[in-house]
Amino acid sequence: MQDGFLGYRTSFMLDFVVCALVIIVPLLVYSLWLVKVKKAFNQHKWLQLTLGIVLLVAVTAFEVDLQLVHGGWENIVKKSHPEEAALAAKVAEARPYLRFHLIFAITTPVIWFTTLVLAFRRFSAPPLPGEHSRTHKLLGWLSTVDITMTAITGLVFYYVAFMTP
Repeated sequence: MQDGFLGYRTSFMLDFVVCALVIIVPLLVYSLWLVKVKKAFNQHKWLQLTLGIVLLVAVTAFEVDLQLVHGGWENIVKKSHPEEAALAAKVAEARPYLRFHLIFAITTPVIWFTTLVLAFRRFSAPPLPGEHSRTHKLLGWLSTVDITMTAITGLVFYYVAFMTP
């Protein structure tokens, strides 16, 4: 098993997803700026769609790597904590952070997918404000808060599970 590229005993895909979590929030802020300030509705639409697709592909590749290649996150932790007692302690320490992270990580794609599907169905092409705008704004903010919390909690989990001794 190869280590990740951030300098910790992780995996390439784990480090890739961590980097994606850092990049996604500023891109979302930019997307919000496009729609709120620039009124660039079409650019906002395509940026959101692109972000959604890229994240779906990245998370799918991450889960395949994590579950099928490595056999779970505990096996990646084992690279740094090969002794049974140390591994058990680190897993017990990190597990609550993972559980909290998963609340957001699981709901994010559901909310984002719903937001995108409804937007494609209910907005004109090219998109312009309309009857669906109020619902879309609410779903958009829910998606933004959810992915931001996914990023924050994912980074905290990465720190606790893989960066601390």
